[in-house]
Amino acid sequence: MNALSELALAGGLAWASGIRLYAAILIVGLLGHFGYLDLPPALEILQHPWVLIAAAVMTVGEFIADKVPAFDSVWDAVHTFIRIPAGAFLAWGAMGDATPAAQLAAAIIGGFITSGTHLAKGGTRAMINTSPEPLSNWTASFSEDGLVLFGLWLALAHPLLFLALLLLFLLLLAWALPKLWRFLVRLVQRLRGKTASARA
Repeated sequence: MNALSELALAGGLAWASGIRLYAAILIVGLLGHFGYLDLPPALEILQHPWVLIAAAVMTVGEFIADKVPAFDSVWDAVHTFIRIPAGAFLAWGAMGDATPAAQLAAAIIGGFITSGTHLAKGGTRAMINTSPEPLSNWTASFSEDGLVLFGLWLALAHPLLFLALLLLFLLLLAWALPKLWRFLVRLVQRLRGKTASARA
């Protein structure tokens, strides 16, 4: 892999990990296992059969969990402690031919990207879950599934275009996250008010 391809793979894995961590591992691992993608040495472990089986099981579990309104937000909350370090590790591993300093920089930036996509996903889904009907939840979930597939394909097939779109996404995220945060604070305050009323 050349430097541009490694950079796009690092960005793609970090970005996808914040939305569908296990699917990202499974897709890249399968591509490496069947010889469609030459993985950097640090990521060759992803194509091991045991890793593929574990990623497949968790992908199915996440696919189902993400379609259940309210439970998807619990799943996202728990995965705050899993997706972000995993995204940083995958970004680090994708920069296999780079210097240790470049790998560490990729891990730091990768963790930031994963944090952004994870918070955007979790905040958006929490907002959607305020609606009682499940259709909007399912629509968002299936859209995320398709977005991850398309994003990883774009990172591998058109790395420069993916990196440009990733930069645009990060700028949009910087604008949207404060609004999502304010919404979540108001939602928590509303839930606390309802709990206090119920106790009274």
